[in-house]
Amino acid sequence: MAEIVILLAIKKIGIALANGVVNQAGTQLAKYGTQLLELQASMNRLVRELSVMHDVLCQMDIRNQNNEIYESWLEGVRKVAHDMEDMVDEYLYLVGQEHDIGCCFYLKKGFRKPSSLVSLNRIAFKVKQIEEDLTHLAEIKNRWVTQINNEDTNNSNYIVRRAQDQANMARSLDDQDLVGVYENREKLEKWLANDDFGHSVIALLGMGGLGKTALAANVYKKEREKFQCHAWVSISQTFSKEDVLRNIIKELMKDKVSGLSYTADMDITCLEETLKRFLEQQKYLIVLDDVWTPELFDDLSSVLTRNDKGSRLIITTREARVAAHASQGHILTLEALEKDKAWDLFCKKAFSRDTNHECPTELKLLSEEIVNKCKGLPLVIVLIGSLLRVREKTVEEWRRINVQLSWELINNSSLRDIRNVLYLSFIYLPTRLKGCFLYCSLFPEDYLFKRKQLVRLFIAEGFIEERGESTLEEVAEGYLKELIDRNMLQLVERNTFGRMKGFRMHDILRELAVDLCQKNCFGVTYENKCGGSHQKDGRRLVLHKLKSDSQQPFSNMHQLRTVITLGVSKSSFTVLPLLCNESRYMTVLELSGLPIEKIPEAIGDLFNLRHLGLSHTKVKKLPNSVEKLSNLLTLDLGGSDIHDLPSGIVKLKKLRHLFAERVTNPQGKEFKCRSGMRIPSGLGNLTSLQTLQALEAQDESIRHLGELRQLRSLRLLNVKGIYCGRITYKS
Repeated sequence: MAEIVILLAIKKIGIALANGVVNQAGTQLAKYGTQLLELQASMNRLVRELSVMHDVLCQMDIRNQNNEIYESWLEGVRKVAHDMEDMVDEYLYLVGQEHDIGCCFYLKKGFRKPSSLVSLNRIAFKVKQIEEDLTHLAEIKNRWVTQINNEDTNNSNYIVRRAQDQANMARSLDDQDLVGVYENREKLEKWLANDDFGHSVIALLGMGGLGKTALAANVYKKEREKFQCHAWVSISQTFSKEDVLRNIIKELMKDKVSGLSYTADMDITCLEETLKRFLEQQKYLIVLDDVWTPELFDDLSSVLTRNDKGSRLIITTREARVAAHASQGHILTLEALEKDKAWDLFCKKAFSRDTNHECPTELKLLSEEIVNKCKGLPLVIVLIGSLLRVREKTVEEWRRINVQLSWELINNSSLRDIRNVLYLSFIYLPTRLKGCFLYCSLFPEDYLFKRKQLVRLFIAEGFIEERGESTLEEVAEGYLKELIDRNMLQLVERNTFGRMKGFRMHDILRELAVDLCQKNCFGVTYENKCGGSHQKDGRRLVLHKLKSDSQQPFSNMHQLRTVITLGVSKSSFTVLPLLCNESRYMTVLELSGLPIEKIPEAIGDLFNLRHLGLSHTKVKKLPNSVEKLSNLLTLDLGGSDIHDLPSGIVKLKKLRHLFAERVTNPQGKEFKCRSGMRIPSGLGNLTSLQTLQALEAQDESIRHLGELRQLRSLRLLNVKGIYCGRITYKS
């Protein structure tokens, strides 16, 4: 989404406008003091403009998805934000400063090769152009883009109506349409019937498309007559408390004649008092479908009286924090359908009753592949099965659908409800989480993320903001937990201490995210290829299992901020020298696993580099120019052939994570011989280090370990008893 690009640009401008930055420009720029002040004033105006634009974009909703007019305008917005980011990086390279603000880290003061830098006048000209572009974009929006919203100008009404349409579809399903819900339905019915619960709140929890609404509706239809009154109300994150109260009253009195029917003139206080008095005397069943925030439950809990008459409140939610807050332990977590149940549901939808829902033998293999791609999501299975029901039952047609299923999910109007359900989960993410979510989609299907790996990458990319006294790593881990609680990532593994360790992204969610990444020039992933025709404005590139070298450079090389290679590869990545020369704004360079043997001296010119991964490469020596990577946060050399680190490594005062363990016998099945790397004198200068794995113990390095006050993870090899008393701690 464009607001992600704008937010990152705003963060960088904030760094550029840090207090005292002009005074720290150095004597070589002293004569440009007036121009610097004028430039900063222009950038201040841009921050205000971009901040308002960011807030406006955050309010835009699903109505404008795939709208060509809106998307064309957004492309212009993204380009301006990217131009702004480039300009700020040039500015910081020119001026330099030592402040670390938020999650961004930049060069120390002073210059390198002044003659090669873009002049202040040129930067000022770029800022003026950007201001003009923003003015022009505002005029275009007022002239053309606003017309697309004429039919419905109320965000809240639109989203509520879409949520209600989807809920109505789920509520209309019969028993024969529900597969794999027997155990959950039985448990829910028992909870409703158990008088020992008193007044209880029951939460149905799971990601969009798992069938929470369908299950709740099925039980509601069967059990509601056992209560004196009942109501079903669909919610959205943009709910109005007053509207929810009126809808509850309307549902409660749907088949009755009562004074409660006449609420049109009541204000919200009167509505609350009237509903509360009524419910105090009733055994009621109320379903609040698709609850997004704990605040909504708190707003309504005082009205939905606990009257000890066996009343029940059921909520469906995609948010774990909402379920935990509301239910006090009565949480029914829905999981994806098992393979056999997913197959049964697919056959019921894809094949007519005339064939007793039997899959033709010649279509079985392809049908199984299609079902596997649905990953157990009932909504996806139902809609794709229904789509296939009206298609020709031929191997050719089935194969075509199977091959282009990802395209169908994004573009076929018959599958619009899948997109709407999943897209709502995305648009209701806070902007700070949207970038993290999209970033995960750049990795391959079923990729197993590791917590520490993602945390380091999120920080390097600039996605993480400081919060109080917490480290950036702690904040990033909190972001991951939020994505899991919102069912946007799936937790699949915990470590021995119970902490989150491994994650995956659901394939259907990933398809949605990949489409958003491409439309918003956020990034792209390629498998088994390197180079070729990449999108013209892409910022991030993930390459999976490279088999050969590219014969041509990336077409967007000068704009790349991130290059990541994954999996076992045979490519020696011969474009690396050109990448170092052309991609001057590079932030993340992860080349682990490539059989590269040499790192070019030009790597030192990547002044913005914060993450350098060279683990399990054939690199034997780092160039001396790495000492110029003053913004580097992570250096991963684990499993490489490097013995000694260059002396300049101790100049990287912002370095937080250093992995330097060598595997000297990688083929060993039972035992792998390991050794650490030797660090030259000056280890105590790396005061920001949190991770040091592994250090070859030596007198000089051991003596300075006590100076590393931020160190949280340390692995020492070849330790001798005489070293134990040589660590000096500084207060």
